[in-house]
Formats: sequence, structure tokens, C-alpha cells
Amino acid sequence: MRTREDRLDVILARLDRDGAVGVESLSEDLGVSVATIRRDLDLLEQKRLLERTHGGAKSRAVNYELSLRYKEAASAEAKAAIARVAVEKIAPGSVIGLSGGTTTFMVADALSQRDELLQDLTVVTNAVDIANKLAVHPGLKVIVCGGVINASSFELVGSFVDSVLRSLWLDLAFIGVHAISVDGGGMTANEQEAYVNRLMAQRADQAIVVADSSKYGSRAFASVGGTEIFSTIITDSDLDDRARHDLLGAGFSVEIAQMDERRRRP
Repeated sequence: MRTREDRLDVILARLDRDGAVGVESLSEDLGVSVATIRRDLDLLEQKRLLERTHGGAKSRAVNYELSLRYKEAASAEAKAAIARVAVEKIAPGSVIGLSGGTTTFMVADALSQRDELLQDLTVVTNAVDIANKLAVHPGLKVIVCGGVINASSFELVGSFVDSVLRSLWLDLAFIGVHAISVDGGGMTANEQEAYVNRLMAQRADQAIVVADSSKYGSRAFASVGGTEIFSTIITDSDLDDRARHDLLGAGFSVEIAQMDERRRRP
């Protein structure tokens, strides 16, 4: 592992997946000393991204908000592949919704590279980083829901968001989540964000979950919704066949985004 940032990405991804990590196993897997791993864990604890334990660390909650800087880098190619599939669903002249999150930010990034979609499209978002990303394109109409900003995710929440979304109809909404399960559907770590995401999905003719495969089978604090509001899940090719079968059996349509193996992180 060449850099500290690379190691931190791996540590946070494993915490997100497993809930706990061990110093010895991380040292062996990442090819660095135990002392180096301990310093990495100490740094992440200082940033309140984990809780140190004897011999390792555990996540601070059932599912937690990673800092945007580190979370963006985790599963980067999976998220980019998902975004490419998502953008193919956008028709010129339509109205789309984008919730906050690193995968939906990737959708905005992929959208910004499609000249044929940038001339007559309306984007509604409660994420200030997504709005900033798209605002430079004069052909786009970007509507930002007002509200109180959640500094950890750049999402606007609260009654102002509610009043704006209830006055609009969307053709398509892409919703990011922290966790997906057959029983729980899409979930997030924050109940206010879950409420806004659910409302955005309900205001769309079609609502789609965009989430990498590491989110499957885990649980987060607040429910966004299941098949009653989401027709489709777009995820990456690391989702195993059993998981896909279970999601299909629950009533979701599952689309698999193929990753470019040459660009995947080690």
C-alpha cells in the first residue's frame, strides 16, 4: 500500500463492511508494520471515524458517516461504473433528482461529461456539492432545495426541503444509501436524510437506488424505503449471485454495472 491515504481508505471500507478490524490482520494484508497500523487507527479515532479497541478498532455506530475526503476514494471505480449506467437512463429534457452521497456525486460527474444532456435538463438536488458541480453548465437548470446543511454529507435537510420537494414532480430520481437489505430496503445513517431521500423518491415517476455492492447486507439507522418506492437498484459486479437472487425475489429490478478491471483500486 503506497500511501497513508490508501491505507485509510482500506481501513474505513473494512469497517463499513465488517464493523471491526484487527491490527495484526491489517498489518499483514497491507504490508506495513503493526506500529504503522496503530498510528493510522489513532488518526482515524482523532477524526471520530472509529473507536479503538484492544487489538484493533470498531465502528462508532451501526453505520456511520465517513468523512467525504476518505469516503469518496473508497470503491471509486465501482461508483463510477454505477454512475455510467445511471446516466444512460436520463433522457434529454427530463427532470431528475439527485440525493446527496458519493455515488450520486459520481452520477453528477458522469452527467457533466455528456454534452447531449447538458442543454435541456433540470436537476433537483438537496446536496450542495452536487449543485456546485453542475452549476458551471449554463444549459442545465439546477434547483437546490433549501434547508439546514449536514456538514458531514453536504446534504440539506429540514422543513424547507420538504416544502420545495412537495411542489415538484420528477421524471427520475437517483438515491444514494448507506445500506441495502432484502428486508430493510435502502437505509441511511441519519433519519433526516432518510426522510428527504424518501420524499424525493416518492416525487419521481421512477426512483432508483445507486449503491456499490459493499452496502448490501448491512444495516443503517434510518429506513428510506423498499420496493414500495424503489423500482431498481444499480450496483456493481462484485454483488454475488445469491444477493442478486434475493433482491430480485424481493421485487427489485437489479442492474449490474461492469467495472473496468484495469482501473480498479488494489
